[in-house]
Amino acid sequence: MKALSLKTGILAVGGIGALAILYVIFSSFVSSAHGPLDSYAVGTMASFRTVPEAPDQPLNTLVTETGEELTLADKRGKIVLVNFWATWCPPCVVEMPYLNALQGRYGSDQFEVVTISMDRRIEEPLAFFEERALENLNFYFDPGMSIAFGVMGSANRGLPLTILYDRNGLEIGRLAGEAEWDSPEAHALIEAALERY
Repeated sequence: MKALSLKTGILAVGGIGALAILYVIFSSFVSSAHGPLDSYAVGTMASFRTVPEAPDQPLNTLVTETGEELTLADKRGKIVLVNFWATWCPPCVVEMPYLNALQGRYGSDQFEVVTISMDRRIEEPLAFFEERALENLNFYFDPGMSIAFGVMGSANRGLPLTILYDRNGLEIGRLAGEAEWDSPEAHALIEAALERY
């Protein structure tokens, strides 16, 4: 009788242990499915970071190529990759074709690359867009050159700066500096954001 009780106890402990392991595996799967995208910070996206206390999405007025005024709040409802750049910034110039290709690949009512020019005058970035045939990107200009400074924080004081926002305008993460946005790692990051957020 004691041997049977001991055997039953061992089986019960083993069963509880197996359930505990399954719970841990399931919990990690669920948290990673809806948690930060830090695990996608590899390869060309190695500099992608989440910010513990991310600033609010800037709501300053942007100007389009046709003179229309809007804010980033007008983009709510889709995942938005906001890139702050300028024609006088060599790394910015290098990554613009990658951003153009990324928009060509994923641009839809679910995702948009928003490149915001921080140039002093609208003529320079407009000419740049035309010369480089950036046909997939919409043109956005910050007439006050103030939007980027509101989101940079003390850690980021240069261009380019790229911030990924969810459908509610909350920051998912950011990448300071030049990146190859048309790479398998960038595609994986964007696809994960589209699936999770």
